[in-house]
Amino acid sequence: MHLEVVTSTQDVARDMPIGSVVIADHQTRGRGRMNRRWEAPPGAALLVSFVLQPNPVLSLAAGVAAAEACGPRVRLKWPNDLLLNERKLGGILVEATAHRAICGIGINLAWAPVGAAKLGEPREAVLGRLRQEMDLWTGAPQDRVLERWRELSTTLGRRVRVEVAGETTEGVAQDIGPHGELIVDGRPFVAGSVTHL
Repeated sequence: MHLEVVTSTQDVARDMPIGSVVIADHQTRGRGRMNRRWEAPPGAALLVSFVLQPNPVLSLAAGVAAAEACGPRVRLKWPNDLLLNERKLGGILVEATAHRAICGIGINLAWAPVGAAKLGEPREAVLGRLRQEMDLWTGAPQDRVLERWRELSTTLGRRVRVEVAGETTEGVAQDIGPHGELIVDGRPFVAGSVTHL
């Protein structure tokens, strides 16, 4: 379904059957993780939500799919950012229940906020590749998703700061666990805001 203006593609996708895809030219209340706003001028970004079966590593699988669709220079920052030249290119937001998952992906194409990156490619071309990669990676074995995420990661092996519920931890991001949790100096984090140091 292609719409010109929505509050958020997530809002529209929430009541649609599994297998649905919602694309919008503009979002008036686009959002990312932790209730952060996602803003872009009309037509300047790829804004899409996929309605999928729940999957314990869906956020990582979607990250891999989006990075592959954007090209070989794009890397992943845990838990859900796409980076181009170390600057944020896009992000993934997964909202899941026991029966369905809504996976929203936003990618800066023709415009980017200050300090962020833009891909500079036509939306239809990126969307076509993304749909193929989403089919591939959301159906891939979990260990293959984790392996490819590690290969594309710009977080692993770096010193990071993790902020969760007002608590800050610094250490080396060593690995991701079997459900996508970030292991920092032996301690697993299932959520949080990560800063590369």
